[in-house]
Parts: sequence; C-alpha cells; structure tokens
Amino acid sequence: MYIAHSHVLLDACCVLNFCASGKFLDILKSISAEVVVTTVVQERELKTLQRLKDEENEGATQFEAAIAQGLLTVVDFESEEEVESYVNYAAILKDDGESATCAIGIHRGWAIATDDKRAIAFFQQTAPYLQVLSTPGIIKHWSEEAGVDSLALRDVLNAIRVKGRYSPDRSHPLRSWWEGSFRNS
Repeated sequence: MYIAHSHVLLDACCVLNFCASGKFLDILKSISAEVVVTTVVQERELKTLQRLKDEENEGATQFEAAIAQGLLTVVDFESEEEVESYVNYAAILKDDGESATCAIGIHRGWAIATDDKRAIAFFQQTAPYLQVLSTPGIIKHWSEEAGVDSLALRDVLNAIRVKGRYSPDRSHPLRSWWEGSFRNS
C-alpha cells in the first residue's frame, strides 16, 4: 500500500475497528507514514475505548500503548483556519471527529483513513488530491506485510465485524477480498 503523504489521520471509525481486531499496534507498525489522530477524535469520539470502572478494556489499553510507544500521535488545531474549517465542516458532516479529521487533513495535506461514506465523499470533493484510506485497505496491507495466515486473518476480520460492528459496504472495492477471507480459511 503506497501512502502518498507524510501522515495518515485516522478517524474514530478506523481506530475502533483496529482496536476491535486485537492487532492495533501491529497494524499501526505496518503503515509507512506517521499515524495521527486529532484531539477531537481522542477526547470525544473514542469514549467507547475508555476504561470502565474496575474493568480492563483492551481497546483502551491498545490505544494508550500506541501513544506511549510513539506509534500514534495526537494533534490539535494549529491555526484559526483549521478551527474555522472544522466548524464549517461540522455543519456539513454533522460529526465532530470526521470534521476535525477533514479540517486538519486538508490544511496540512495529510491522507485520512475513514470508513464513513459521507466523510469520504466530502473529502474527495473538497480535496481530491489527498489520499483516502479505509479499514479494509489497511487491514489487507497489514495482513500481507505480516504474512498473516488465513485463519488468523479470518479471526481479525470477524473481530472487526462483531466488536467493531463493521463490514465494508457493497460498493467497497475490497468487499470481495473481505468476504473471501471468510470462505478461504
């Protein structure tokens, strides 16, 4: 998977899917660019990863470990223009995390990774010169780079489907690869 930009901004949906896989750290290591999330995504959108009282949450643990190990960086708005775009995009996208991801991605010329169809369409219309990645694309890349066997891949995809409540929609270019991974194991 060629990444045409220095950074990849992960939207909450991708973070949640990668954490659901149980392989968050390994997946991040396979990405050949600096991987970042916005402060908005970290603080507002990833509440489902936060630890419950007296209960360990593996997703939250992986997320915190990724930051501690320098595999994931949290970035905030650096200019009034980014903040203004964020506010404008929130009115269109109706989601703070995706709006912050798009605003920072567009202003800094970074790729984004999201599975949200509205955000993808908006990003491609507003900044067609920037790369958009998705959960299936990144998972496929990781599985090939790491030499993941078909049974392990099936388990990862099933975990994303069940815990992350995600499967690529019918029009996704990697839908047949995703479904084939269940049949080929």
